[in-house]
Amino acid sequence: MKIKSDYANTPQWKDLNIKSSLPEELKCLDELAHNMWWAWNYEASNMFKSLDEKLYEEVGHNPVLLLERLSYDRKEEIVKSRTTMRKVKAVYDSFRKYMDVAPDKKRPSVAYFSMEYGISQVLKIYSGGLGMLAGDYLKEASDSNVDMCAVGLLYRYGYFKQSLSIDGQQIAQYEAQNFNSLPIERLADKDGNPIVVDVPYMNYQVHAYVWVVNVGRIKLYLLDTDNEMNSEFDKPITHALYGGDWENRLKQEILLGIGGILALKKLGITKQIYHCNEGHAALCNLQRLCDYVASGLTFNQAMELVRASSLYTVHTPVPAGHDYFEEALFGKYMGGYPAVLGINWEEFIGMGRTNPSDHGERFCMSTFACNTSQEINGVSKLHGWVSQKMFAPLWNGYYPEENHVGYVTNGVHFPTWTASEWRQLYDKYFDPKFMGDQSNESIWHAIYQVPDSEIWETRMALKKKLIDYIREKFTQTWLKNQGDPSKVVSLLERINPNALMIGFCRRFATYKRAHLLFTDIDRLSKIVNDPEHPVLFFFSGKAHPADGAGQGLIKKIFEISQRPEFLGKIIFLEDYDMHLARRLVSGVDIWMNTPTRPLEASGTSGEKAEMNGVVNLSVLDGWWVEGYREGAGWALPQKRTYQDQGYQDRLDAVTIYGMLENEIIPLYYDKKKKGYSESWIKVIKNSIATIAPHYTMKRQLDDYYAKFYVKEANRVKKLQANDNQLAKEIALWKETVAERWDSIRVVSKDAGLLENGGETGVTYHLRYSIDEQGLADAVGLELVVLKPHNDDEEYEVFGVHEFKVVGKEGNTYTFEANIEPSQAGTFRTAVRMFPKNQHLPHRQDFCYVKWLD
Repeated sequence: MKIKSDYANTPQWKDLNIKSSLPEELKCLDELAHNMWWAWNYEASNMFKSLDEKLYEEVGHNPVLLLERLSYDRKEEIVKSRTTMRKVKAVYDSFRKYMDVAPDKKRPSVAYFSMEYGISQVLKIYSGGLGMLAGDYLKEASDSNVDMCAVGLLYRYGYFKQSLSIDGQQIAQYEAQNFNSLPIERLADKDGNPIVVDVPYMNYQVHAYVWVVNVGRIKLYLLDTDNEMNSEFDKPITHALYGGDWENRLKQEILLGIGGILALKKLGITKQIYHCNEGHAALCNLQRLCDYVASGLTFNQAMELVRASSLYTVHTPVPAGHDYFEEALFGKYMGGYPAVLGINWEEFIGMGRTNPSDHGERFCMSTFACNTSQEINGVSKLHGWVSQKMFAPLWNGYYPEENHVGYVTNGVHFPTWTASEWRQLYDKYFDPKFMGDQSNESIWHAIYQVPDSEIWETRMALKKKLIDYIREKFTQTWLKNQGDPSKVVSLLERINPNALMIGFCRRFATYKRAHLLFTDIDRLSKIVNDPEHPVLFFFSGKAHPADGAGQGLIKKIFEISQRPEFLGKIIFLEDYDMHLARRLVSGVDIWMNTPTRPLEASGTSGEKAEMNGVVNLSVLDGWWVEGYREGAGWALPQKRTYQDQGYQDRLDAVTIYGMLENEIIPLYYDKKKKGYSESWIKVIKNSIATIAPHYTMKRQLDDYYAKFYVKEANRVKKLQANDNQLAKEIALWKETVAERWDSIRVVSKDAGLLENGGETGVTYHLRYSIDEQGLADAVGLELVVLKPHNDDEEYEVFGVHEFKVVGKEGNTYTFEANIEPSQAGTFRTAVRMFPKNQHLPHRQDFCYVKWLD
């Protein structure tokens, strides 16, 4: 037998994580590095930076990786440096003082679910505004010391890293994250074995590790399927945020919602309120229904408890923006749940349809969230109204303005987004209690006492910081990607720190209208090339890899920026992330936003700018409808002039050019002898004093408690008392009413006003006798009066007049109302009958309506 010259089997490689050891004196740094508290406390981040500035930049400001890579010699030097050790001790003492405060148990406890979280650019589990908001929310929950935990997914590749080709084409690069070098920890049981959550998918289970992110005092639990226990088909569930096909999206949402609840159960965590930040997490309510049914409750009883403790926040202003799944795909993974719940398939899938009996309608996560949550809210006052109209078809019999959809306008986490230079200025001039009372406008009025020169110096320092950052970060990237070194050098040289700087930085979706500024290229050229009044525009943002139109906008802007007359005057900064965002929202002079009305649900980047003395120029949409104050920024009208979007775009572009040429640029350059414009400083001060106080995350968190959490917690406590007695009673009452509803009839009526009309100033009596079929005063009656809405064909509610019960004979109840018309005109009227129970939170909770003849 001939002996083979080589023979080897395939090695079974296993990851082995070797941690860098720290001297005893520096052990506290590992604890600090593994708590994201450093992400919004500049003293802590500056301390980590001081350990090794060059290495700190190389590791992308990641303190965990910094400690891993610190050399032995450098660690010894740190220990021997009294100055550095004093910094370490001061920061750690501050951290411990912060952490050792017990949570405020007086406020309801909350479990918060979101598909993404923007806490730091170090942890790439975010893509845009939704994630920024969720990350800010957890930070403020920590600062406000509330009892909250959060649930999300740990993405191996996160969202993509953006670069541009030589012709401006977006290139999406997905880089794997090394979880062991991130400020996160994988949870283990008492024996050191990883905690695994088994999540049901079809007829098998997917196994997820649970990681924890310490966000100050708040725990964020992240599920991860990229492990050897899962098949190659299921490992990628948590590979990419918003990646893959619709089947993978459904699998992600099953993991987030169902897996999230199972993870909390495994960890022994229960909360009073369950808050879905967007519809992605809606299936958390499904798992909670299953758990209640498993405990012995009926489906209807379980629904009372789940609804009463659920809040759904919608961020999308149009129906097309929600997640929809074909029945075949949804049934593939969810087909077993009706049997668990004790209902049939049509009833189950109907909870995700606007019209439950329409077999062609896809299952919508947002609709399911609406049907399983007592409270629903939009994210600005205008978006609240948009959401009322968007979801109105779910509650037939009520007009949009009558339904229960509310709003909480988004805010931003002040310590995260306010540059250290501004924070130091605020600390110097504001009341010492400011951080605990951020929404108090009177405190912010102290900005008027700050010398104009100090405001200007702060702004100029941050402009210089932005330009230094751009030159440092982008020089090598541009040289590598743009081909012509001389053009890159020329571009860098042309960036003028004394120019009026305007930022347009956000997700590149077509409705954001990034193209608006380029409607008249010649006019734009004159604006940016005025030697006496230079203007510089920064653009930045990513387009979803599947959004060809958004990528086309980026390419167009890049191409224009490379033209000789715009080189160094219009600059596209690639790979927009949290770090770049912080530099931009504090470094430019004006933050511009030009969405198509009313498609901006809220928007928060402009709020971040407000905290840094950056003035807004925006369409009156989203938060700016509420935020705009005359003399504190600029606004394009809220109402459209044209229905044709092309005409409207051209009008808005002309309006922006005019504002720049006639108001903004002259005001900024009205510098006179002092070297700065006193009038511009006045606008900055007005903006900080009158707008900024109302858009902090602390105000947002307090609003959620005041409007929703406390109300729901109080109600669910009553429902759960005495073995869920009230929940059972309400479920039984609803079942009885539903069974007899169609049999309820009008015995007699006297409604001459409705049949013959009337006059103003005269009182008319309406009278109805109703056979309630033994329901015992379970219905109410009201006259609904509609009037035409402006000049269109739609109607809106003009008034609602409730009837009073004035008599009872057997099962027949007599209702009366006295109506005195106050306004002449043509109206539509009808009498609406509805179920009545003092324990219902609102009418849409049990949305049965019968319009009487």
